Amino acid sequence: MPKAHSRTGKFCKVAENLYRYSANGIYYAVYRDKGKLKWKSLKTSDRALAKRRLPAEIEKSRRIDPAKSKLTLAGLLGLYQNNLKALDTKTIKTRESIVNRFKKTWTGGLEVQVRDITANDLTSWLGQHRERLMKSSLNEYVRFLRQLFECALSEKVIAESPATGLTEYRREEPNRRQMTWEQYEAIVKEIAAQRFSDTARDSADVIKFWTLAGAGTAEAANLMGEHIDFAKGEIQLFRSKTDTGFTIPIFPSVQPLVEQLRERGQIVRGQPVFKVRDPKKAIRHACERLGFSNFSARNFRSLFITRAVELGVDFKTISSWQGHRDGGVLIAKTYSYLRDGHAKEMAKLITVPA
Repeated sequence: MPKAHSRTGKFCKVAENLYRYSANGIYYAVYRDKGKLKWKSLKTSDRALAKRRLPAEIEKSRRIDPAKSKLTLAGLLGLYQNNLKALDTKTIKTRESIVNRFKKTWTGGLEVQVRDITANDLTSWLGQHRERLMKSSLNEYVRFLRQLFECALSEKVIAESPATGLTEYRREEPNRRQMTWEQYEAIVKEIAAQRFSDTARDSADVIKFWTLAGAGTAEAANLMGEHIDFAKGEIQLFRSKTDTGFTIPIFPSVQPLVEQLRERGQIVRGQPVFKVRDPKKAIRHACERLGFSNFSARNFRSLFITRAVELGVDFKTISSWQGHRDGGVLIAKTYSYLRDGHAKEMAKLITVPA
């Protein structure tokens, strides 16, 4: 029975598992769980509402393991960090960074019991970081909190997560800077022309591969000599995010480049094809000298996709060349505006015969 140091009323049974405290009219759920009698306030003096809340309260309580109900926040963080071992290295690094920040900035103390943490506590913690972080980073913090308390749910520490109501911050639409083919060629030429750089040609080569094969930085960096099969006319690429491989044709556009690399002895089994992993500095300096916006590796890959769409390649095929498994949904969503413009231009060709 709940503690009452100066109780002025009494508990009256009004229905099965339902009691009312006469002093204030509050209803209580009263039931046995694993042989132990439990009293839980239903936080209402409305009998109809109390009856509706009663089954949920009993069911919720039975989702908790009494042996774990006193787990502290420090203990939960330990469980969460242990679960990170199954993720890829980059994700682990990101999550561990957030955990360390959480430990330093959480004001409620790490010895607080998980069951005592409220949604307001989590919102307050997020508020500390709202001004200093971009919305994309804040969303990582939101996802961290959800995952942390999902861990508590799976361990039966709590019956409901205080992070359930947290929503991600809406990100502003990026200002997409479309690269033109002329800009791509100018950047490659500018980088390759740097006489006093010992990586000029290698930097230009990897940028060409991004653009002509539609590959990303990780795929190009992971490309080994044995991944290029000239007999089959195929290149095997590997995505770092999923650690899965996919195959693309040796497109006519990229054929001269891979032939040059073979002639230079850069396509050797067991050896990386490209000597430079990510020439971001070379790109930035070239863009500065040329007066361009600071393009990134994604812009070069996007140029490949843009050209493919404009040439009439279907979204599903382009998607497979990108290693996607959604049948072209993401590509269609991102690049459909190009197809609309292209379709309008093609429509002009449909005229009545003279």
